[in-house]
Amino acid sequence: MHKPFNFDQLVPRRHTGSYKWDTIPEDAIPLWVADMDFEVAPAIKKALAQRVEHGVFGYTSIDDSYYDAIISWFSRRHQWVINRDWILYTTGVVPAISCSIKALTLPGEKVLVLTPVYNCFFSSIRNQGCQIAESPLKREGDSYVIDWPDFEKQCADEKTTVFLLCNPHNPAGRMWTREELTKMGEICKRYHVKVVSDEIHCELAMPGHKFIPFAAVNETNLHNSVTLNSPSKSFNTAGLQIANIICADAETRRRIDRVINIFEVCDVNPFGPVALKAAYNESEQWLDALNQYIWANYQYLKQELESKLPKVHVLRLEATYLAWVDIRQTGLRSEEATQLLLEKGHVFVSSGTLYGEKDGEGYLRINLACPRQLLEQGVTRIINVLR
Repeated sequence: MHKPFNFDQLVPRRHTGSYKWDTIPEDAIPLWVADMDFEVAPAIKKALAQRVEHGVFGYTSIDDSYYDAIISWFSRRHQWVINRDWILYTTGVVPAISCSIKALTLPGEKVLVLTPVYNCFFSSIRNQGCQIAESPLKREGDSYVIDWPDFEKQCADEKTTVFLLCNPHNPAGRMWTREELTKMGEICKRYHVKVVSDEIHCELAMPGHKFIPFAAVNETNLHNSVTLNSPSKSFNTAGLQIANIICADAETRRRIDRVINIFEVCDVNPFGPVALKAAYNESEQWLDALNQYIWANYQYLKQELESKLPKVHVLRLEATYLAWVDIRQTGLRSEEATQLLLEKGHVFVSSGTLYGEKDGEGYLRINLACPRQLLEQGVTRIINVLR
C-alpha cells in the first residue's frame, strides 16, 4: 500500500542546533521536550523553499491571506467562527501567555492553574509578579478530573483574577469536554475571573475525542476569555516563531495589544506566516495521518511498558503526543528515575515534577512524536533500567 506520508523516516537531527537533540549526551535518545522528529507536511516544506528562493528576508507584514487561513481553518475544523479583528499575532504561545497575564492582572494577584500542568505556566505567572494558585486535578482510574469544589474555592478567592487553562491538557493528556468547559466558564464568570486558554495542542486529538475551543462553547466563554494558539505543535514548526491571540472583547484585546508592543513581541519573521498558511490551507490530510501514527505509538508504548513493567501504568491519552506515565509503585521518585534512565539507559524523558512539584511527583512524561524505530529503542532502554 502506498503511504502518502512517511512518519517512519529517520531524519538525523544531531548537530543541527536542535534543542531536543543537541543539548543532551550524544548516545541518549530524546523522548523529552515537545517537538516532533518528523519532517513537516510537504506543503509547508514547499512553501518555505519558495520563500527562501526569493532571497530577501526583510521586515514582515501580515496580509489578508494570513487571517483568512486562520478563520477558514477554525471554522472548517472546529466549527468556531472567528472575526478578523479578534486576532493578534505574536512570536509564540509562551510570550502570548506572559502578555495576557501582564495585561489582565496586577502584581501580587493570583493566577489559577490545574496541576500537574505545562511548566512554562509557572514561570510566566511568576515573571509577571503574580502568585500561582494551584487546583490539583484528581486521579480517577487511568485519567484525571477536575476537583470542582476546590476549583470554585480558588476562583472565589478575591486575589484570583485569571484562570490559565491548558486545553487540551499537557501533561495529563485530557481533552476537556463541552460540559467541563461550560462549567469552568460559569464559575469563572461568577467570580469575575478571566480565562486565558492555551490551545496549542488543539489539533492533536486521539480517536474518539474532539477538540472544542473554550471560546466556542457559548457567549459567556467567548466574551470572558482569551485564546492562544499556533500551528507550531501540531505541524512541528515551533522554531518558526508564530502564534495568535484571539479575543472577542475589544477592551481586553486593546490591553493585550499594548503589552505585545511593550514586550516588543509584535514583529514576526518571514517564515512563520508562510508556514501557518501552508499548514492551515493545505496540510489537513497530513495532520490526520500524523494523529493516527501518534495513536499507534501510544498503544505500542502502553502495551510494552505495562506488560513488561507491572508496576508502571500509562494513563489514557485523549490528546497531545505526550504520554503521562505513573511510576509511583516502583518506589522511585520522578527526578531519580529520569537521572537513572539517562545515566544507565541513555534515554532522556521529562520528570513529572517539572509540571508541579507535588502533583507531578511519581510520574514521567514521554514524547511519542518520533519514528516507531526510535520509540522502540527508547522503550527497550526504559524497560531494561526499570526492570
